[in-house]
Amino acid sequence: MVELYGASLSRSDLAARTGSPDQVAGVRLMTLGDGLERGIRMLEFRTGTGLRFTALVDRALDLADCDFRGQAIGWHSPSGFRHPGLHDAEAEGGIGWARSFSGLLVTCGLDHILFPDTVPAETYHYPGRTSVLHPLHGRVSAIPARLTGYGERWDGDKCILWAEGIVQQAAVFAENLHLVRRIEADVGGNEIRLSDRVVNRGFYRTPHMYCYHINLAYPLLDKGSRYLAPIRDVVWAGHAGANYEAQGVGYRTLPGPQINFSEQVWQHEMGADAQGLVPVALVNDRLGLGMEVTTSKAQFPCQYEWQNLQAGQYALGIEPSSNHVLGNRAARDRGEMTWLEHADERRYDTMFRVLDGASAIAAVEARIVGIAMQPDEDYPAPSKNHLPIEGRS
Repeated sequence: MVELYGASLSRSDLAARTGSPDQVAGVRLMTLGDGLERGIRMLEFRTGTGLRFTALVDRALDLADCDFRGQAIGWHSPSGFRHPGLHDAEAEGGIGWARSFSGLLVTCGLDHILFPDTVPAETYHYPGRTSVLHPLHGRVSAIPARLTGYGERWDGDKCILWAEGIVQQAAVFAENLHLVRRIEADVGGNEIRLSDRVVNRGFYRTPHMYCYHINLAYPLLDKGSRYLAPIRDVVWAGHAGANYEAQGVGYRTLPGPQINFSEQVWQHEMGADAQGLVPVALVNDRLGLGMEVTTSKAQFPCQYEWQNLQAGQYALGIEPSSNHVLGNRAARDRGEMTWLEHADERRYDTMFRVLDGASAIAAVEARIVGIAMQPDEDYPAPSKNHLPIEGRS
């Protein structure tokens, strides 16, 4: 049954009450028409509960807008949703990525994440390519998807909104990696389900790294908003050392926008529940609103917390990652790089859930505390204990 407006409705009930189901919920394709966004195809999802979100077909099917009953959750940066034809990832010393950095979800990969780097390219067996220059967080987020389908699917009296596409990151004498992405949301639900497969369609042995930059914003993010996570250890902080407390912002409770704020990034070692799942949330108790992100510890063994609290750019990032913050070369040196042979693949299954009201927030907080009690101090001393990542090939 579809739960809408305080009633349980069958497919027939809903059909009787609407000229078309799109009246209350659906997914539709549109094209943005102005400025630097001009020409980008976008899918808009509405679940009927007040959850609305969009996916940018021409930017890796990443999630852009997200709001709940008119309250914004996803981040809009000053860079906007730039058309990929205007994007130059390798500009500005490899940080050109920041000129296209916006939205609820920006995917990082497929063969590199984190800081710009130059790494060996011997697996591609081409004398003219002895190394690969990787820009910040890789190239995939600015590659258009081939949209293979979207719409509504009924399973009995349950209706699922869905979209699927393929993003191909490839070059001659280099990688040929495909991201196969499926997005689902139930009519009458407050969840977004993301299912990704990264497949090596080439015949070179190819490195693979993967990260989600999940960016939450005002009004969900505001003074007093709380970051909740099953933290077993604070491993690393990019701003640690003599200036660890200089900006007066710890990892747990967020302030309002700041002037001249320098980004702060932590790596946390997360605990998982009995099913191997890791729930992390940002909650605003004043609004009775939150966003929970649940990932698999096996798929994403590492997690970062990103604070960009600068006025005019105000955002908090939840970042599940395949690798430690140490970077590409360290992953190779430590034997933690994922190497994909032809037809090898890796799966990533993630759930985003809007927390509607104090009871939903309390339930998630209790679940997180039941896995691991996060540190009760704002500035835990980083352990620098980057645990070995198991199961790599």
